[in-house]
Order: sequence, then C-alpha cells, then structure tokens
Amino acid sequence: MAMLTATTCLTGGRSPAGARRSAPALRATLVRAAAGSYADELVSTAKSVASPGRGILAIDESNATCGKRLASIGLDNTEANRQAYRQLLLTTAGLGEYISGAILFEETLYQSTTDGKKFVDCLKDQNIMPGIKVDKGLVPLPGSNNESWCQGLDGLASRCAEYYKQGARFAKWRTVVSIPCGPSALAVKEAAWGLARYAAIAQDNGLVPIVEPEILLDGSHGIKTTFEVAEKVWSEVFFYMAQNNVLFEGILLKPSMVTPGAEHKQKATPEAIAKHTLQMLRRRVPPAVPGIMFLSGGQSEVEATLNLNAMNQAPNPWHVSFSYARALQNSVLKTWQGRPENVEAAQRVLLTRAKANSLAQLGRYTGEGESDEARKGMFQKGYTY
Repeated sequence: MAMLTATTCLTGGRSPAGARRSAPALRATLVRAAAGSYADELVSTAKSVASPGRGILAIDESNATCGKRLASIGLDNTEANRQAYRQLLLTTAGLGEYISGAILFEETLYQSTTDGKKFVDCLKDQNIMPGIKVDKGLVPLPGSNNESWCQGLDGLASRCAEYYKQGARFAKWRTVVSIPCGPSALAVKEAAWGLARYAAIAQDNGLVPIVEPEILLDGSHGIKTTFEVAEKVWSEVFFYMAQNNVLFEGILLKPSMVTPGAEHKQKATPEAIAKHTLQMLRRRVPPAVPGIMFLSGGQSEVEATLNLNAMNQAPNPWHVSFSYARALQNSVLKTWQGRPENVEAAQRVLLTRAKANSLAQLGRYTGEGESDEARKGMFQKGYTY
C-alpha cells in the first residue's frame, strides 16, 4: 500500500509511463520555481556577461592574496593600497568594450573611489556586471587523500541577498580538484555537491552563479589524464545541479582548460588543448548553458589567450570566453609599481590585455607584438587565493 501511495503521489494517478513522459515538464516547473521571481533576470544577466567579444575580469583575490601581489612591487598590504590598485582597474576608460563582468572581493564591493564614487557604479556606467566571490575558502577534507573542500554554505542565502542589494548580479564559488591526490571519489562528490547547493542558493537570491571546479595544474600527468578527470568532475557537477533544480540558462561555468600537468615533460599546443577541452565540454555541458568563461590557472598571459583563440576557430554551442585574474593583471601590476604617475600607463596595459582576449573570444587573436613579460608562465605549485 505504501508503494502504491508513493506512486500515486509521484504520477498524479497516471501510469508510470505517463509519469516518464511528463518528467521533463515537471523538472522545468521545479527549476523555474526554484529560481523564483528572479528567473528571467538570471537569464538576462547570464546573457549579458556572455556577450560577443567580452569576458570577465577576476579581481576577487582575498586580502591575503592581494597582499602578496602588492608585496611583489614593494607595497604594504593596507586597505588604502588595495583600494588604489582596484581603483586603477575599475576606472579604466573603455574597459566595458572588452569586459562584461568583474568579480569582486567583499571589501571591494563596498568600496568607492577616492572621489567618492562607488566601484559598483563605476562598473555599471561601462555596462560591466558587478560580481562577488561568495565562498569562504578551502579547508582539509577529512577521510580524503590529503584533499580539500570549500566552505561557505552556512549563511550563504543571507549574504547573497545583501550582495544583491549592494548591486552584485552574479557570484563565484571556487573549489579545487587535485589530480596528484587522486582525485578521490569523496573529493569529487564533495566538490560537485557544494557547487550545486551554492548555485541553487545564489539563484534563489538573484545572483547568477559562476560554477568553478578548478582542476589544478599541479602534477606531471599527461593531457589524457586531465581529460578523464575533467569528464568525471563535470558529470557529477551537472548531476547534482539537476538534483538541486538549478536553472541552467541562468548559470555560467568557469572551467580549467584541459592541459597536461605543469610538470609534464612536454607542453601541449593550443590546438591540442582546444581539441581536448571542447570535446570534454561537448560531452558534459548542455547547450542551455549561456557561457563558458575559462580560468587561466597559472598559464602565461599569452598562453591563456592563444588557447582561448584556438577554441574559437569554429562555432560552439555556448559563448566561449575568459574569466582571468593573473592573465589580465600581471603586466598591469608590474607597470603600475604603486606610483600615481604610472596609473595611465598601467590602464593602457590592461586595455591591451583585455582587447587581446576579446579578439581571442572572436577567434581573431594572432599573438603578434606580445612582450617577453606577457609570455612568462605564472604557475605556482599549491597556489591558493
């Protein structure tokens, strides 16, 4: 009798075959309900970020990580110095031609320029969507092979609601998977489930979730190993997002490119990276997803741009673009050196890098005229944000 009651509840009195036929419609109803009144806005926001020739500027480094960047040019890690650097980035005239979204750290979301203009308004004036990092960082995962999990679900709903009020319209949650550590089934499942819960909570509060399970470059493995791990990770991520009724039209992905490990004896060509990456994504990512915004993950500025360009030599089911931090900022920081007289020169460098990646998104980047500095790799073993 219990079995009959459960079946009746699930099928509305119809046969199981009828229930199977109505399952897609039921999921669509649940998904729209889960996204709530924000469903149309989420779709619109995601499409705006995934617009032709534009990508994301990621400046969501924690205060500690930003401090390391500032220390590299001899500056102390103070709020004033962090504000000055981010003001340089966010007030660059013409940036909105190439940048559609900027991921901010919480401190930056609430900051203003020295003239009193909110950073959020600086972005909106250039048609750049403000975004916000919402995870609380990585901690050791008990029972795993020295792996980690991402914390931050506690209190996430209320934080997302406050960020929305402040002007944020998308969010980012980064977790990591380590190939040298396995990865274990536990670590993959934990990463996928955490991303799915975050995505559902973000959408429920009006923020488009950027879903980022970064497969770290650490290791000496070949590109086929990375491919296999990436397939497994994204399979689980979409399985759990479906279980959590996430609206796929209202998300963005931030995957790693499929490359060999950083310590592998032979580097892969942009063409090989594009082939493996796109094949993996076509097997795992529904075309309903508006945009795939790659992370650079320690590649050099030029490498990241060449690889993106190779992926845009033919039409893709989704907008294929960038969400770069170091690969947009490295040369900018070194040009600035913390000196007010260098601000305009540093902003010109930012525009150069942003334009290069805009061309790569359109499949038109050649790599000609790039500096030696832009060709230097930035991989750091065990890198943390």
